[in-house]
Amino acid sequence: MFNIRRNNKHQTNPRTPNEGRQEKISSRGFIMLGLTLGMLLASLDQTVVGTSLPRIVAVLGGMDLFSWLFTAYMLAQTITIPIAGKMSDRLGRKPIFLFGMIIFMSGSLIAGFSTSMEMLIACRFIQGLGGGALIPVAMATVADLYAPQDRGKIQGMLGAVFALSTVIGPFIGGFIVDNWDWDWVFWVNLPIGIFAIIVASVKFPSIEHKETSPVDYLGIVTLVGALTPGLLALTWGGTTYAWDSPIILGMITFAAIMLVAFVFVERRASDPLLPFWLFNESIFTLSSVGLFIMAFGMFGVVGFLPLFLQAVMGMSATNSGMLTIPLMVGSMITSISSGFLLKRTGYKPWLLIGPPIMAAGMFLLSTLHAGSDPLEAIIYQLIAGLGLGAVMANFIVATQNVMPKSEMGVATSSMSLFRSIGGTVGVTMFGSLLNRRMILEIGNNLPRGAAELLPTTDANELGNILLDPQFSAIIPSYIQEAVRLSLSNSLTYLFLIGSIIVALSLIASILIRKVPLKSSEEYHGEMHDESVEITHGGDEEIMSLTAEVSVNEEDIRS
Repeated sequence: MFNIRRNNKHQTNPRTPNEGRQEKISSRGFIMLGLTLGMLLASLDQTVVGTSLPRIVAVLGGMDLFSWLFTAYMLAQTITIPIAGKMSDRLGRKPIFLFGMIIFMSGSLIAGFSTSMEMLIACRFIQGLGGGALIPVAMATVADLYAPQDRGKIQGMLGAVFALSTVIGPFIGGFIVDNWDWDWVFWVNLPIGIFAIIVASVKFPSIEHKETSPVDYLGIVTLVGALTPGLLALTWGGTTYAWDSPIILGMITFAAIMLVAFVFVERRASDPLLPFWLFNESIFTLSSVGLFIMAFGMFGVVGFLPLFLQAVMGMSATNSGMLTIPLMVGSMITSISSGFLLKRTGYKPWLLIGPPIMAAGMFLLSTLHAGSDPLEAIIYQLIAGLGLGAVMANFIVATQNVMPKSEMGVATSSMSLFRSIGGTVGVTMFGSLLNRRMILEIGNNLPRGAAELLPTTDANELGNILLDPQFSAIIPSYIQEAVRLSLSNSLTYLFLIGSIIVALSLIASILIRKVPLKSSEEYHGEMHDESVEITHGGDEEIMSLTAEVSVNEEDIRS
């Protein structure tokens, strides 16, 4: 039998249960508004630059460097994600969120004053460092404020925000450039960021976590040393440099050495950046694998979908952007609905139905051709989106349900890292596969000797050339159609491979065991500032379960 002794604090001016609940809900909603704005900015800046590139290049020059506007941001964000997650466990979510927001806004401010492409790329890197801190901290804070039974709908909403930003980013960038100037693509972040900082400063819960062990600086250095050259090798390999070039081989070798060093350091660190005991929990391991596979297949395909819509189906840039909306609409539908139904269904059914639905949608995309009805592309993308939204947030919910609160930040950020790496590897590998397939298709579809008339065999460049009126004027129409057919076959081949890869994530979903979602009482243990001591009858052992949570002016509890 257990004897429970409670030490109640704050006995003065007691509030009724209903008043406390209303205040709690209001405070949590205000906090989530700030988190959502921060996450929106971080994810929006991955896509908002695309439609403003022609104007930026016209002003700053450096056309050969424009791809680095994306690469620098994604590279910095991927590096920061695991570090921010761990430090938020040690120092609390609030300082890391504020630090990330300030860094992100500093990069945005300076970016608008850039006088060269090199300066703008450096500012994008700074933005990525800040943005990488916002997404994992937002997801971990949801776990701090909501029990697993209530968390699904919030994570689903954050997932919907992430999807929405992917869609509206190009539109916002185009609107700003058409009506103002390119520098406002970055300055528009400032008022939203300032509001998010005010919210975080006033209402954000400040969780004290007393940690006496030293910070794992060596782990940070070795992780950055492994990720940076590894991601650069994947970005440059097969495009800027050949895969067997000394530069690429050297970076891969250095990344491998640093990865081994990282594992060696982490096994001996008193408070490791990535605790390897996390992998002892099969749900964490399988969910990370599932996220990696889904991101690998999804980003590897979605990244090339606009090229198909424009160069093959003949749509304008604006119309192709509008036609990708159904993919994100489908994702938002299942992401939000699964969140609200999670308390009844649990996460397992969604993990099982998501991969097959998305794989089916991507397979249907592989049947498109130049003469396809745009309605077909809309329906197929909607199907793929429905599958995507069913799994992405629920992999994280499944893991957070079995993780201790003290490691929630590092567990969440580690999964975000696997998703980010999966997307980066997917885009790179699929790009290389596309170019290889394009060479084969050109050889099959163009008459002998006609390939010599083409300035390149790169799929992306050929897609842009097909849209160039000057190309139409000097190249015979039968060659243009052969190039278009080759590009169509190459891209639909990519969609088919992507559907197979996405379907493989079902294996991870099947193996993830079903664990009932914890209720608020089970997860948080104590209400308000109670210190609970449980003493086993007859024994002298005392198990102390104490949660010291200090809140800025408002008591925010679940």
